[in-house]
Amino acid sequence: MQDNQIIIRGLSKAFGNKVVLKDLDLDIPRGKSGAVIGASGTGKSVLLKCALGLIEADSGSIRVDGQETTGLTEFERKDLFNRTGMLFQQSALFDSQKVWENVAFRLLQERGRARSESKELALDKLASVGMTEDVGELLPSEISGGMQKRVGFARAISNDPEIVLLDEPTAGLDPIMTNVVNDLILDGVRTLGATVLSITSDMGGARKVADRIAMIYDGRIIWNGTPDEVEKSGNDY
Repeated sequence: MQDNQIIIRGLSKAFGNKVVLKDLDLDIPRGKSGAVIGASGTGKSVLLKCALGLIEADSGSIRVDGQETTGLTEFERKDLFNRTGMLFQQSALFDSQKVWENVAFRLLQERGRARSESKELALDKLASVGMTEDVGELLPSEISGGMQKRVGFARAISNDPEIVLLDEPTAGLDPIMTNVVNDLILDGVRTLGATVLSITSDMGGARKVADRIAMIYDGRIIWNGTPDEVEKSGNDY
């Protein structure tokens, strides 16, 4: 029997009269990478933010390791956050902090951890995404968009999370940098052995980094299969 680390059932979310998610179901197997594809405005980002708890769903169930995550207490939510890393669509770096401080942000909040240790760990993560120590001393405004994405990913994996959530990880990048970032994500999550849920409009990237691809349309998952099955899905959308 397949061990699904993330199980989503009947997830629904509306903003006023705008219904975004409609009774959506999705499973992500433990240690595997799942990608959700779909047109802009179909609810991909809302799905991801509901899974993390940044947005409260109207109804439905989101279970992680068998634990229902809707309606968690503050302490329980913090525990889930500590096991999860997220790369936001626009990287969401703090513009007043150096690159290494962005990567070490979570580490710097931990009581009893020395700032020097946090910096060393951050520089190790930056090295894992192909960035040198001198880049760590720069501000986000002093590096390119592609480098910002890599910094965002380094921050997402800074605490060696069990679960990694990726919101359009290659949006706005040129084809060469898109391939670079996809390769880094693939190597990074394989090294971690993490369970990954990503949303993307990059079909090439979805095929490269995902074990399974799901298609969202009109607030529901209308197709789910392996990358090899996409071309012969028989689904017009």
